[in-house]
Amino acid sequence: MTRAAYIAAGEAGSNKGTVALGLVELLSRQVESVGVFRPVVRAGREDGLINTIRSRFQLALPYEACAGVTYDEVHADADRAVGEVVARYRALAGRCDAVVVVGTDYTDVGAPTEFEFNARLAANLGTPVVNVVSGRGRTAAQIAAAVELSSRELAQHHDQELAVVVTRAAEGLTIAHPAPVFVLPETASLRAPTVADLLDACEGRFFLGERDGLGREASTLMVGAMSLPNILDRLTEGAAVIIPSDRAAALLPGLIAAHTTPGFPALSAVVLTGGTDLPAPVERLLRGMAIPLPVVATDHDTFDTATRLSSVEGRFTPEATGKIDTALRLFATHVDGPLLLERLDIAKTDVVTPLMFEYELLDRARARRRHIVLPEGEEPRILRAADILLRRDVAELTLLGDEERIRVQAAQLGLDLDAARVLSPFDAELRERFARAYAEARAHKGMTVALARDTVTDVSYFGTLMVHTGMADGMVSGAAHTTAHTIRPAFEILRTGLVSSVFFMSLADRVLVYGDCAVNPDPSAEQLADIAIASAGTAARFGVDPRIAMLSYSTGASGAGADVDKVRAATELVRERRPDLQVEGPIQYDAAVDPSVARVKMPGSQVAGRATVFVVPDLNTGNNLYKAVQRSAGAVAVGPVLQGLRKPVNDLSRGATVADIVTTVAVTAAQVHDDEPDLPGELLELADRR
Repeated sequence: MTRAAYIAAGEAGSNKGTVALGLVELLSRQVESVGVFRPVVRAGREDGLINTIRSRFQLALPYEACAGVTYDEVHADADRAVGEVVARYRALAGRCDAVVVVGTDYTDVGAPTEFEFNARLAANLGTPVVNVVSGRGRTAAQIAAAVELSSRELAQHHDQELAVVVTRAAEGLTIAHPAPVFVLPETASLRAPTVADLLDACEGRFFLGERDGLGREASTLMVGAMSLPNILDRLTEGAAVIIPSDRAAALLPGLIAAHTTPGFPALSAVVLTGGTDLPAPVERLLRGMAIPLPVVATDHDTFDTATRLSSVEGRFTPEATGKIDTALRLFATHVDGPLLLERLDIAKTDVVTPLMFEYELLDRARARRRHIVLPEGEEPRILRAADILLRRDVAELTLLGDEERIRVQAAQLGLDLDAARVLSPFDAELRERFARAYAEARAHKGMTVALARDTVTDVSYFGTLMVHTGMADGMVSGAAHTTAHTIRPAFEILRTGLVSSVFFMSLADRVLVYGDCAVNPDPSAEQLADIAIASAGTAARFGVDPRIAMLSYSTGASGAGADVDKVRAATELVRERRPDLQVEGPIQYDAAVDPSVARVKMPGSQVAGRATVFVVPDLNTGNNLYKAVQRSAGAVAVGPVLQGLRKPVNDLSRGATVADIVTTVAVTAAQVHDDEPDLPGELLELADRR
């Protein structure tokens, strides 16, 4: 049976999109397939919230399946429109385990009766209602009255009130009500329009610069009607500057230069008004430049443009990633997800999709709130990932590099990294402290403090020493450095035994663990046993019940030879050392994963046909195995995740995407042992002074 919830708001500007995004994410953690449905949409353009949710949560649903009827159809024949909405909803629900229905936008149905219309729709769809009430500009008594009024309207239509969400309210608000009440405080960045919102509002077009910047939030608007020096004096952080296109030749180069110059505020965009063409030489010059902010153009005059833009509030679009992450964090922080799921009577499925595994990683990291150091602090992908991690409250972060350059670059990219600490690897006091710590750790190799002073300024050593001394819980690097450069300091300083790795292979319906596919070229039987035991521990830490398959080219006693004998010996060692673990080997891959093959090749085995942890005999096999499964089966590979270190350090591919970096930081935070000591007071005080 498909579970569903209808999000209905009592007025415009209630920010119910935040509730929709949060609810879809909550359900995506529990069930395999989630749908979004909007009963009424505008004609002639696709709904931005539908496309935002489809994009963000990778919904395998066409837009048409998620939309009901148009406002025009409602006006023409409301009863017929409701019937069509019900039919379309049922068609979608038949394809999903859960559906989030997002009510109308107070644009065309008619505000005085619109909540009643949504209540009627919810009753016809048979879905409980999340009642969204805006707290903006209201006292606590007025909010309570609005909640009571909307709840009575729902009761009159025999709707079940699942919960009340009060948005845009003051912190600490409490309301007594029969249904659970959750309060989402006012958040300025959710109100701020993106550059894409401004472009739509002024009927503009992208002219030049950075198209990715259309998702940036414009914190303020400024009309540049003065000379360049006076405009420069009045610039503010995140401003969208409106200038007449017939003055762009004099003003635009200076605004672009200010945006990229330390000491000047970073802008969100420049809007050219009036539709006048730039002089050909100036346009040629600008198009030959790397302009790190979007410039849009509109044919409307300056006054009309400023009027249009001043009334725009932020909305959710697929490009507005920062706004989406802020909304998801707000919902996760202030809404009791387990209680909502309990009221919806949704049990967690045994299926684990890639998206569900990603959420599980983020949840584990968020619950632990560890401190991760990112040595490549001047790499744009790292900065974008840091912005997401901080917005989602996944971890505390330290970036290494020149603070001014990092802050300027982040501002130019439209990122909010205020919550991140930035440290220089050339900081004199930390350099001296780390040189002593490194010399002590490597004294058996002849390391001295004098030699260590030069070594520790390398970002990989500096970051690893932060972890070693307790200033950070873990480290993630490798987006701009080789694997050897990233992990060599960890091998020298943090190794506790055999270092190996695993990949989490997220298939369509489950997560498997492959080890070791990245570190040890030809492990001995003893090392294979170590890898198996470590991999089982890593699997269990991330919620995968470990059933270990020791892979070989033969199954059971059917084969002989040095390679098979090595795997057989390793299997026996695992059984001796950890009799509590379920392990089988040697075993072929098909017998390990396919129950029908297992019944023939290894009947009665607890592992065969249902293995979750796969230990390969050598690096050649492992590297080819994980890449073959990744490419041929469409699996999402998370890793390599290193094992055998006292504290976690993980390596990124130099081709890592922003999403890869976010996931790896979450994995690293989740690897930290619960019994790790807190940051020593002396070091914490020292770090805070930086």
